[in-house]
Amino acid sequence: MNQPLAYIHPEAKIAQNVVVEPFSTIHKNVEIGEGTWIGPNVTINEGARIGKNCKIFPGAVIASVPQDLKFAGEVTTAIIGDNTVIREYVTVSRGTIDKMKTVVGGNCLIMAYAHIAHDCMVGNNCIIGNAVQMAGHVEVGDYAIVSAMSAIHQFVKIGSHAFISGGCLVLKDVPPYVKAAREPLSYAGINSVGLRRRGFVSEQINEIQQIYRFLFMSGLNNSQALDKIELDLMPSTERDEITNFIRNSGRGIIKGYFSKDAN
Repeated sequence: MNQPLAYIHPEAKIAQNVVVEPFSTIHKNVEIGEGTWIGPNVTINEGARIGKNCKIFPGAVIASVPQDLKFAGEVTTAIIGDNTVIREYVTVSRGTIDKMKTVVGGNCLIMAYAHIAHDCMVGNNCIIGNAVQMAGHVEVGDYAIVSAMSAIHQFVKIGSHAFISGGCLVLKDVPPYVKAAREPLSYAGINSVGLRRRGFVSEQINEIQQIYRFLFMSGLNNSQALDKIELDLMPSTERDEITNFIRNSGRGIIKGYFSKDAN
């Protein structure tokens, strides 16, 4: 690897077959895995841990100092999983003392101008759309899709396989397997198209649909709906994931379109 027009700190740990294009800067305490491509004008700051076969496009900034006034210079990281694509001008902050790391999983696509703030945890196989703005401490489950121009409040949790429509303001937790849209953000059905693409069979999809009928279309409050779900439906991976997510929600979940109050 010979890039005379890029700055690579001598203490950076970079695999032999990594490509670093001109005018990029890679600081110390950085690790980059095999097969990764670093485009031109990329900045990789201290604390970056970038996996194998990633692609990082021009203007991206990885492991920037957190935009958190409580940050006191603690040694933290920003972790990017294998096979993830980071498009133009994406910014990923490193963690703070809360989690000590920010994580973007493997096989993700982070589209141009998105921001992933300190202590966020983004799962595997996620798509984060153009200009999505993700505040600190957000958690995003595997296979979730957040469409362009959405803004996500700090500490919000987005469940696995969820789909959030473009331009949404996400102030509450979004449970697994659902579509969320409208203003204020509300339940808009289950993500049946995405589930079928990922191999869910009709029985699983029908069960998920029934669970959310209890939660959002029955007139029951969340506690009553959870009791009804656990009484009427046999235990399953999907049932238990949904009920555990709702019971452990810190900010409360989004409202149902047909319900007056989701709480």
